[in-house]
Amino acid sequence: MATATATSMAATAFFMPCRLPTAAAAAAKTPCCSALPSLPPPRLSIPAFSTSLKHLSESQRFSLLQVKASSSEESSPADAGELFNDLKEKWDAVENKSTVILYGGGAIVAVWLSSIVVGAINSVPLLPKIMELVGLGYTGWFVYRYLLFKESRKELATDIEVLKKKIAGTE
Repeated sequence: MATATATSMAATAFFMPCRLPTAAAAAAKTPCCSALPSLPPPRLSIPAFSTSLKHLSESQRFSLLQVKASSSEESSPADAGELFNDLKEKWDAVENKSTVILYGGGAIVAVWLSSIVVGAINSVPLLPKIMELVGLGYTGWFVYRYLLFKESRKELATDIEVLKKKIAGTE
């Protein structure tokens, strides 16, 4: 039971800049903690923030940011138990598990190989700019062919529906 409540709680973390107490605040001895939620800190501009960091020592730089975490059950729409149960039901409904695993592994290998090919293309000096021009040209042609006129948009919609039916196997 304790693990179910621990897994259903969502944790959120964000960084807040530390504020050093002023002499007036120290003299007033106001409490540091309150039950009310605090407002987010004001956004600092990057140049002012970076110039103020130059004058701080290394230990002060590390203590400049605090982590504030909160957890609540309201922030998670579905708990992890329901998610795992749904995934298990869907996995049990699959008939060809080996085919799904094979396709998934093939997709991972294809993404890996494509990243290698893109890295190789990017290393050639002029080729990335040429590929950008080809992409812009194709985008212009696609907009002119399928998106500019009403009839061609209807044609594109029917083509997409036919493709969906082919993929789903309902045709």
